[in-house]
Amino acid sequence: MHARPGDWLIVEKSFGSGTRRALIEEVTGDGDPPFRVRWLDTGEEAYVYPWGDARVQSRDEREDADARAEERAAEVQRLIRSRRGQS
Repeated sequence: MHARPGDWLIVEKSFGSGTRRALIEEVTGDGDPPFRVRWLDTGEEAYVYPWGDARVQSRDEREDADARAEERAAEVQRLIRSRRGQS
C-alpha cells in the first residue's frame, strides 16, 4: 500500500461501527507505511500500518467523490423545492 501526503486512509469496518477516514499527513520513504494520519472522527494523530480492511484514496479521487456528492445534494434540494411548489 502506497500513499502521499494529502491522500486519505479509508478503513471499512465490518461490525456496524462505520467507516473511519484519516488524512495522511506524512509517509516514509517511497510512500510505504507507517503513515502519520489525523483521524476525522477524533482529530487524533497516529502512526498506522494499514491492515486488510483499509485502502488509500488519492486526493484527486476524494475531490471527485466530493464533487459528485455535492451534485447529488444539489439535485435533491432542487427536487424538494419543486415538490414543495407543487403541493
